[in-house]
Amino acid sequence: MNKGEEQRRRSTDGTGAPRRRMSRAERRRLEMQRRRRKRRILIAAMIGALICIGLIIAGIAALARHFSGGGAERENEARQQAQDLTIAGETEEEQEAEPEQQPPVSITISAAGDCTLGTDSSFNQSTSLNAYYNSNGAAYFLQNVKPIFEADDLTIVNMEGTLTESDSRQDKTFAFKGPGEFTQILTSGSVETANLANNHSRDYGEQSYTDTINYMEAAGITTFGYDRTAVVDVNGVKVGLVGTYELADGMGCEAGMIENIKKVESEGAQVVIVSFHWGMERENYPNDNQKNLAHSAIDNGADLVLGHHPHVLQGIEKYKGKNIVYSLGNFCFGGNSNPSDKDTMIFQQTFTIENGQLVEDDVTNIIPCSVSSVSGYNNYQPTPLEGSEKDRVMQKIEEFSSGL
Repeated sequence: MNKGEEQRRRSTDGTGAPRRRMSRAERRRLEMQRRRRKRRILIAAMIGALICIGLIIAGIAALARHFSGGGAERENEARQQAQDLTIAGETEEEQEAEPEQQPPVSITISAAGDCTLGTDSSFNQSTSLNAYYNSNGAAYFLQNVKPIFEADDLTIVNMEGTLTESDSRQDKTFAFKGPGEFTQILTSGSVETANLANNHSRDYGEQSYTDTINYMEAAGITTFGYDRTAVVDVNGVKVGLVGTYELADGMGCEAGMIENIKKVESEGAQVVIVSFHWGMERENYPNDNQKNLAHSAIDNGADLVLGHHPHVLQGIEKYKGKNIVYSLGNFCFGGNSNPSDKDTMIFQQTFTIENGQLVEDDVTNIIPCSVSSVSGYNNYQPTPLEGSEKDRVMQKIEEFSSGL
């Protein structure tokens, strides 16, 4: 665009028509509008500045409170938080200290005496327990007491003899053994545990003792005795089993017995049963060693003491609220084809655990029995007695117990 063209554009409205000149009034009105806009902008700027100054002052005040009084507030807040945490921790500890209440659990334990599952090689084999096994099978022997053992929660016997094929008979008056399959006599009769600490556990040498353990355990029968203890779970209750042999060492066995009680307790036993092989044969009253050891066992944590070896019944003593059954007598006994005293018993006690603790309630039951279902000889079939015979044996047990 040349100079002349530019001059013409400025003098027109862009269409080529001449631009109209404004009057003085219009110029004054425009000037006033410009001033009002400037005034509004100035006022807005001042208000904005005042707001900024106020915010700055407020921020400074907040910082001052933070570094002066604010520290105390934070300390109070921290203290409150610590108290809250302490209360929460105490609540958790209280919850842990108050375990959930569990319903009581009761278990019934049956105990029976000497079970000699076999015979001596010098016996008349035609009348031996082995002959009855060959003729009648395993279930024959305990069929009359099986309903009792099936109804309980744990059955304990004293296994008096060996199950072995060893021929290393020891030099002694009587030595008993049977084949390994004789474990079926116990399993078919609902017997779950057996003490092996007795004077016939090694009748055919150390191998016979090891064989007996292996056969019994393989059949599902828990064995214990000497230094071998057991803790079995019975319906959620842990039962500790200790077997002690007194005949060789007398009171010298006490220390080992106490050690074994503590061992099963450390393994969680809630009920501790100590089984003793002790006393004098054919004596109906316990000797001093029996009484001293029984009391020591209870003093050191036993809840029930069982005894065997005399081959006859002895009394039952109550000591510090615990039962001591001094002798259970014979039971399924292959050691004699016709013992003169066939009286025996099944002793039962029911233990209740409530909130993890043993209830001191002493629930017992005595079932008088005979080692044979016939009176003239031993047919190796222990049988509960009835009527006058039951009363007679019960009176005998009460007589032996008086004064204990």
